[in-house]
Amino acid sequence: MQSIRNIAIIAHVDHGKTTLVDQIIHYANILDDRKESGELILDNNDLERERGITILSKNVAVQYKGVKINIIDTPGHADFGGEVERVLKMADGVLLLVDAFEGPMPQTRFVLGKAIELNLKPIVVVNKVDKENCRPDEVHEQVFDLMFNLDATEDQLNFETLYGSSKQGWMSKDWKEKTEDITALLDTIIEVIPEAKYHEGAAQMQVTSLDFSSFKGRIAIGKVYRGDIEEGKDYFLMKKDGVQKKNRIKELYVFEGLGRKQVKSVRSGDLCAIVGMEDFDIGDTVADLTQPEALPRIKVDEPTMSMLFTINNSPFFGKEGKFVTSRHLRDRLFKETEKNLALRVEETESEDKFNVFGRGVLHLSILIETMRREGYELQVGKPRVIVKEIDGQKHEPFETLVIDVPEEYSGKAIELVTTRKGDLMIMESKGDVQHLEFDIPSRGLIGLRNKILTSTAGEAVMTHRFREFKPFKGEMPSSDKGALISSETGQALTYAIDRLQDRGRFFIDPNEQVYKGQVIGENSRDNDLEVNVIKGKKLTNVRASGSDDAAKVAPKVRFSLEEAMEYIREDEYLEVTPQSIRMRKIG
Repeated sequence: MQSIRNIAIIAHVDHGKTTLVDQIIHYANILDDRKESGELILDNNDLERERGITILSKNVAVQYKGVKINIIDTPGHADFGGEVERVLKMADGVLLLVDAFEGPMPQTRFVLGKAIELNLKPIVVVNKVDKENCRPDEVHEQVFDLMFNLDATEDQLNFETLYGSSKQGWMSKDWKEKTEDITALLDTIIEVIPEAKYHEGAAQMQVTSLDFSSFKGRIAIGKVYRGDIEEGKDYFLMKKDGVQKKNRIKELYVFEGLGRKQVKSVRSGDLCAIVGMEDFDIGDTVADLTQPEALPRIKVDEPTMSMLFTINNSPFFGKEGKFVTSRHLRDRLFKETEKNLALRVEETESEDKFNVFGRGVLHLSILIETMRREGYELQVGKPRVIVKEIDGQKHEPFETLVIDVPEEYSGKAIELVTTRKGDLMIMESKGDVQHLEFDIPSRGLIGLRNKILTSTAGEAVMTHRFREFKPFKGEMPSSDKGALISSETGQALTYAIDRLQDRGRFFIDPNEQVYKGQVIGENSRDNDLEVNVIKGKKLTNVRASGSDDAAKVAPKVRFSLEEAMEYIREDEYLEVTPQSIRMRKIG
């Protein structure tokens, strides 16, 4: 029977995780044909590439010295926390990848904490030691301190450390001694990570993630905990509340390289993908018919925010997108729920409006961004926090917010969070950086990132994760400015914008097309103001020297999709099309 190692990779955004996995695959000579192209293989979704974040966890397997190594990629961002926990359940060890200059980052702490709780054996890889002013030895100590603070066991603290550069493709036990390849890392994995044990007995496998194929439907992915799972055999699907359903496994796959290989049976300790299970959920157990036993269920993170999605009915609808009807929108949203577990979609009384529930602004914005790239046009409302009634009292979601910020800006950051009803729980100095932890209602986070980055000169690093529902904390103070709204439809003129500049900041450039009711700027006062930016100059036959070319217009304020989602008010929609993002008043 083949020896197996299951290892999950944990890394902060941009510390080189994807590059390292690529190197392992290249080294294991699976991708001979791709070797030259230097493409990043894991983050194959455009959005993941641009933002440098892993959104969905992926599985890769390589063979090395007769041992099969299953590598499980974990998402690094806290909005995908539910994904993290499930992924770690499949692993027997973790590979912690840390940048030799930056050291362990706050997001890493979240995933590493989960891995230590699950008693997984860590290997630390200090990456990018080829960078200037890197400090591998200090970083090694920081990792030790971090694990110690997370209550790691003696065995976990006695971790192996490797140094190297995944970009240049080498790893070594000593960062001063450069080697030729990454053998040291693969050897360490085989020596240190416990072998996936074979448990005798009645078959048991837990569904920890899912995939979707338009030909085969939903595919259940998970780890076999006991016995063997065989193709073409009937099994019970143990659902929540003790419900049991009989199902036949039509096809069975194991991971090989980046793909999957069809097999007749899978041993316990290995990961597999099953086609033919109907109506399964994450956390369900596939169990033997004679001795059906369910494994403890996995918790999937609850949604904390909702947004209204509706068709685009602005005067400019259908100019850029190819999917504009409510049927297109409905089909696309329900298709997304098949893969995206923390997402829920509810239909409303009106046919063209849908309530979409998700884990946070980032989680929802990634869906919207993906849809606009696919050619959809839609409008979304302001993100709202989900409020629950518990024992007759209003409860709202609270999150732990971690901000790492240079010392001189820490006062400003604390002030901003406390005005949003956040309570400071922990404050520690780490060199020149202040590490702040707050307890804050989720709605206090909407629009906060913008303000914090502005007031800390872009130096702050913010992460947050859902903790629990607690009693409602009262109304938030609002200091919102009013909107400048276009009173006409047409082309905005430089002359008109120039004349109105003292009224506030504009979100449009001269010569842009605008429509009536579009929010084209922010008023310097707190009321909404209708302005006409289409009106040109009255022409006379007298030439005024110098005044004609004196119009100087300040550049427009540019919003990213998340910033615009957080900026809009209750009575506004955000119109999202493949090429534009516009704000408008509803109605």
